[in-house]
Amino acid sequence: MNGDAPAIRARGLTRRFGERVAVDHVDLSVPRRHVYGFLGPNGSGKSTTIRMLCGLLTPSEGEIEVLGLPIPAEAEALRRRIGYMTQKFSLFDDLGVRENLEFMAEVQSLPPARARRRVDELLAEYRFADRQRQLAGTLSGGQKQRLALACAVIHQPELLFLDEPTSAVDPESRRDFWEKLFELADAGTTLLVSTHYMDEAERCHRLAILDRGRLVADGTPAELTAGLAGRTLLVAAADARRAQQAIAAVAGVASVAQIGTSLRVLLEAGTADAASRIAAALARANQPAGVEPVPASLEDVFVAATRRGLAERAA
Repeated sequence: MNGDAPAIRARGLTRRFGERVAVDHVDLSVPRRHVYGFLGPNGSGKSTTIRMLCGLLTPSEGEIEVLGLPIPAEAEALRRRIGYMTQKFSLFDDLGVRENLEFMAEVQSLPPARARRRVDELLAEYRFADRQRQLAGTLSGGQKQRLALACAVIHQPELLFLDEPTSAVDPESRRDFWEKLFELADAGTTLLVSTHYMDEAERCHRLAILDRGRLVADGTPAELTAGLAGRTLLVAAADARRAQQAIAAVAGVASVAQIGTSLRVLLEAGTADAASRIAAALARANQPAGVEPVPASLEDVFVAATRRGLAERAA
C-alpha cells in the first residue's frame, strides 16, 4: 500500500434516515499522520460520518476507502487497525484503571506478554502508575478522558477516531489531552477529531466544516482564514448594542457579533467601501466609533461557510 496515499478517502458519502438526509454527498481526503478536525454544531452530521468511516454504519450512497480498505466491505479487517473514542467515556466504572486497560487489551486480542508490557507503558505514559487499582468511576472527568484515550490506543492503531472527546472536561484537561494527540500524530498515527470548540479547531493540521450534513469548507486553518481576507472588521463603540443595530442594517454586512466591548463584523464577499459606509451609519445613529480591518478567525470562517451553505440550500 502506498504510504503517501490518504488515510481516508470518501466520495459522495451520504446517509439518509427515512426522508431526513443526515450526511449529504460529502467528499473527504484525510492525509496520513495528520490531526484532521471535524468542526460543526450538534446535528451537523459529524458523528454519523465518523460511524460510516469506521464501518459501523452503512452509507446510503457513496464510496469509502480507509487505510486502503473498501468500507463497509472490509469493516471487520479495518477494526483491528483503528481506535474509536466516543464523546461518552466507554469505561467500566466498577473496574480499576489497570483492569480497564487489561480488558481492552483482551478485546483487541493482544498476546498476554505484549498486553502486560503495553498496559505498563500506558500506565506510565498517561500518569496512572499510582492509580492502577482506583475504580474508573471515581476518577475526575479529565482522568476518565485520559484513561479512555489510553484504552483506545492499547493496540497502537494506525488511525484514531475521536468523537467530541473533550465535551465534558475543563480547559486545562483539554489542553493536556491535545498534547497527547500531537504526540500520537508525531509517532505516525492519523487522527480524525470532531469538535465544536473553535480553539480546538485551530490546533488541527487540517479542518473540515460540516453544516446540516454538508461539507461547507475544507483546508488548513491558515488557508480557511486567508480566504476571508478583507472581510472582517473590528468596531470600538461606546454603546456596543446600539452600534450593533446600526451596523446590521448596512448593506453587505453578513453578521455582527459583540466580543467584550467591541463588535466583530463579517462582510459579504465582494463588498466595497464597507468601513466608510459603516462609519457613516454609526455617525447617523449618533454612535461615533473606530472601524479597522482585522485578520479573520476560524469563527468568522465558520459563520461565512454556514451562511453560504444556507444560501445554496435556499437557491
